[in-house]
Amino acid sequence: MAGLKDKRGFIDKDRLDLSERQAVEHWMKRWGVTRDQLTAAHRKVGRNVKDIAAELGKKR
Repeated sequence: MAGLKDKRGFIDKDRLDLSERQAVEHWMKRWGVTRDQLTAAHRKVGRNVKDIAAELGKKR
């Protein structure tokens, strides 16, 4: 599966797993949001990065 490369391996570019610290930090930095904002959007719309971005008002 294609993903974003980080220091340890690949980050899934389509789904966000909150238990993966590197993925959470990547999307927090990319979108300029806090962990709480990211978590709230994840809980509201699910794991799909596209849906989370839309909820946060950000571009994927």
